[in-house]
Amino acid sequence: MAKGPRYRVPFRRRKEGKTNYRMRKALVASRLPRLVVRGTLKHMIVQLIEARVEGDKIVSSAHSMELVRKFRWKGACGNVPTAYLTGLLCGLKAVARGVKKAVLDVGLRSPTKGARAFAALKGALDAGLDIPHGEEVLPDERRLMGEHIADYAKKLAAKSSEEYKRRFSLYLAKGLQPEGIVGHFSEVRKAVLSTFKKSAEGMSE
Repeated sequence: MAKGPRYRVPFRRRKEGKTNYRMRKALVASRLPRLVVRGTLKHMIVQLIEARVEGDKIVSSAHSMELVRKFRWKGACGNVPTAYLTGLLCGLKAVARGVKKAVLDVGLRSPTKGARAFAALKGALDAGLDIPHGEEVLPDERRLMGEHIADYAKKLAAKSSEEYKRRFSLYLAKGLQPEGIVGHFSEVRKAVLSTFKKSAEGMSE
């Protein structure tokens, strides 16, 4: 254990691997809300958070299970297409509340090009939020729509039907053939967008 008069005990959340305070300070200094993207093995959570003296305030929030309950999403809830849709949903909620700009907060992880965090970012951008980013980190349209999943499903089905059923048991149990995920993605995306379009039209009347 480190000793000496100059040793400083790390903050609790830094010791627990939850918060990088240098990064947090830079994000808060921007004076913009943070688009916080967090993913588990099975779910995606995207929140727009404002830093305040009395504590953080959540402006808008979206969870991948919301896609299942409200928009009948039948795919897995922790993949790239789901990350995009969750980011889109959170972004639309934020725009509806008058938010225009934000900064991306991916936490302690170092996401790679095309990762789920950047899929969620793309969703928020498509919702109308202005968020600084480099175009090269965003997943391409094919990946966002799940074409890589459909391609893998086709190859696996041709190779082993048993393995195909095991790998995609969640999709099949919900009545979705994984080869059709691209069309299903488009339907759910359209449903999400139309919901907020109707809300905006109702407010303007």
